[in-house]
Amino acid sequence: MQDQNNAFPSVIALRAHTRRATVQALAAALLAPALPAWAQAPVSLATAINRTARFRAQSQRTAKAYGQLYLNVDVVRAREVLAQTRRQVLAGFADIDGRTWPVEVARLLAEARISADKLDALVAQEPTEEHVRSVSSQADRMLSDADVAVTALERLSQVPTLRLVNIAGRQRMLSQRLAKNYGLDAAGLGGPGVREQMKGDAQEFQSNLAQLDKAPLSTPGIRAAIEQGQAQWVFFEAALKRKPDARGLGEVATTSERLLEVSDQLTSLYEAALKDLLG
Repeated sequence: MQDQNNAFPSVIALRAHTRRATVQALAAALLAPALPAWAQAPVSLATAINRTARFRAQSQRTAKAYGQLYLNVDVVRAREVLAQTRRQVLAGFADIDGRTWPVEVARLLAEARISADKLDALVAQEPTEEHVRSVSSQADRMLSDADVAVTALERLSQVPTLRLVNIAGRQRMLSQRLAKNYGLDAAGLGGPGVREQMKGDAQEFQSNLAQLDKAPLSTPGIRAAIEQGQAQWVFFEAALKRKPDARGLGEVATTSERLLEVSDQLTSLYEAALKDLLG
């Protein structure tokens, strides 16, 4: 009899636990439809913005490396960079395409993917003057499409500091477009428009660095990366001012890769900081 009495609390507790579990399950089922599909996706908004923004830099890096092949500048390394970037683009879209986004965002990402596929097909050809022009033009189209998609992703959040991921990510693109345009100018395929764009990109890069340096969101890692970016910019800017001969082309190719690495690290640090902030 004593054993039966002692059993009663366990049964009661089990029933209470079952009722609580049932209520929690029903609540979750009722609340889930209230969340948009993209909010339930495993990838965070900060991560999606970072990866989509990276397509902008990859478009220009692809064209930069292809131009190096045409100019016969550090050919072995240029082929490695080109192959690596093509793989990274495919991997980036494979990840983002597996998520669920609002219809308009999904459409914009699909358009960026089409632009990337066209660029990938173009760089499979042997570099000629005509092909270098086509690759540069298509790279700019991919950049534009990715940029529009990034802006659409930003609009999904009401958190102003999320824009820091975009700004830091844009530094990657600016470093690569500057190097690409330097090569175009060296090949005689530039002109006033390209040189004017280079001037504007250099000014924007420095302005973005200053903006990031003053941003309220910061960590020791972010501050260190900004300092590294400022130091690498000095070397890159000096290389860009060199005469576009073999030595100048080599220095721009090398320093642009270093600046890209630092800028990519900075963007990832902002992404991580915002993920921690937003939970």
